[in-house]
Amino acid sequence: MDTIVTRKSRKNKYLIIALTAFLLAGYFVYAAVTKKRSLDVKRGEVVIKTVENNFFEDFIVFQAKVEPLNSMLLNVIEGGSIQEIFVENGDFVTKGQPLARLYNPNTELSYVTQETSIIEQINNLSKAKLDLRNQELNMAKDLVAIEHDYLDAKTLYDLNQKLYKEEILSKNEWEKTQENFRFQKERKNIIQQSIQKEKQANQIQIAQISQSQGIMYKSLDILRTNKKNFLVTAPLAGRLTSFEPVLGKNYQAGESIGKIDVMKGYKLMADVDEFYLERISEGQSGQIDYKGQIIKVEVAKVIPEVKNGRFIVELNFTDTKELDLRQGLSFGVRLMLSEKTKTTVLSKGSFYEDTAGKWIFVVNRDKAERRNIKIGRENPLYYEIVEGLKPDEKVITSSYKDYEKIEVLNINNN
Repeated sequence: MDTIVTRKSRKNKYLIIALTAFLLAGYFVYAAVTKKRSLDVKRGEVVIKTVENNFFEDFIVFQAKVEPLNSMLLNVIEGGSIQEIFVENGDFVTKGQPLARLYNPNTELSYVTQETSIIEQINNLSKAKLDLRNQELNMAKDLVAIEHDYLDAKTLYDLNQKLYKEEILSKNEWEKTQENFRFQKERKNIIQQSIQKEKQANQIQIAQISQSQGIMYKSLDILRTNKKNFLVTAPLAGRLTSFEPVLGKNYQAGESIGKIDVMKGYKLMADVDEFYLERISEGQSGQIDYKGQIIKVEVAKVIPEVKNGRFIVELNFTDTKELDLRQGLSFGVRLMLSEKTKTTVLSKGSFYEDTAGKWIFVVNRDKAERRNIKIGRENPLYYEIVEGLKPDEKVITSSYKDYEKIEVLNINNN
């Protein structure tokens, strides 16, 4: 008897094969998507540092030059061309010592004209004062004559009065005597009052003239002093620097031709990056290394004007030690921005340039995996780690230029 064999459906067979292929493809796609990109590196190609729990000092380091504590610019007061030079750059000069002479014919001619005009005005005022004095003298002479006439009239009046009482003098003559005496008396009083008023008025005018003359004399003194401004002299004693006038060269009024440094003490001047403008203020302390000694300094002045991305900081020495300094010497200043604090820190490295401090490779045995971090403050030696790392963890701090898209580094010890 024949056996009936049931044949499997070809359709089911193809379905199973297709499902298996789909699952395999899905697995490979998932594996490809979820697999971290890795790269093999040699241990000698990377720098590995350990995260520490250590004291963090917020400080910056910049270069500063030694300059005299006090200086004064030499400015040309009267413009002109250099006619004579009496000293050289670098010389020590005393107060009032001639340094250079300028010449300006137009200005000198103007000075002569002004001087002549002022002298002429002074002479005119002197003549006006003299005229008033003469007027007073003439009035005094007139008063003497009038008083003489009055005395004569009074004498005659007294005499004729006696004669009239004795009936020796006629009534008509006596009346004439009385009238003349009255006239001379009133005349004298009027002239005296007039002279008094004239004298008071003259005194006021003379006082005004004298005041005007005083002003004129001051103007003349100033003018003659200004004439001396063609001679440039040292305003104080010290060393002459940046003094490079050229014979025949024309300089404008107010233009600087040099500087005098007072050789009594020194300070430090520094150009600092504008990034630190808001963080540096007067009174902050710092230090320099001078011949193996730590010398303390302090910020004395911050000039906030930014030029070419930098601003000026002036520092004073706070140590009482005698320092054999020279102008132009340069020192590295370590300026403290805050007190020491203990925190998680990491030595500086090139990785920051490629990651901006947002992630880092954390080493675990022979692998280094990428991890997000957060960096806070920094100084020339350390970064302050705010998030993402713990003390004693090891990280790669060398350049990440070739690892920007890599997630895992396989560290080969060979």
